Amino acid sequence: MKRISALLVVIVITCTTAWAQTFTLKSNDLSGQFVLKQYLNGMGFKGENISPQLSWENAPAGTQSFAVTMYDFDAPTGSGFWHWVVYNIPADVKELKTGAGDASKNLLPTGAIQGITDLGKPGYVGPAPVPGLPHLYLITVYALKSKLDLDKNATAAFIGFNLNGNLLGKASIVAYGQR
Repeated sequence: MKRISALLVVIVITCTTAWAQTFTLKSNDLSGQFVLKQYLNGMGFKGENISPQLSWENAPAGTQSFAVTMYDFDAPTGSGFWHWVVYNIPADVKELKTGAGDASKNLLPTGAIQGITDLGKPGYVGPAPVPGLPHLYLITVYALKSKLDLDKNATAAFIGFNLNGNLLGKASIVAYGQR
């Protein structure tokens, strides 16, 4: 089986309250590498395009909803590539299951909305790094002051703008993938 090596580092943003625990994002599926068959997409790969399991803890006080994004800083587009955008995840949800990015599986929590990726459609689009230097994939969970009231065809960049405008805290996992 072909593999793409990936180094995972957890980056955390702490809450503003001095006694608060650190808002943290974790993944049982991303334990040191992207496995070609599961997480990569079909753009030059024979991948299954399955979104990874993600869980978070210690969200900031006042969190009304969550959002999750996956962004490739190194895609050869001149502006990166949005692989996944999910928002309006209810505040009582602390996990997205493996495969939740596939709308046909109905694994997203009720009320969660998958935004339009840079492939032009909603849902998870797995990594497909071009040969050469490693790609940096940033997976982030956002704790938000409110749910977002956006058009279902809003671009990932516009959704990102609104996420940052409603931000209470965020936590990320950084993965490097190379073909």
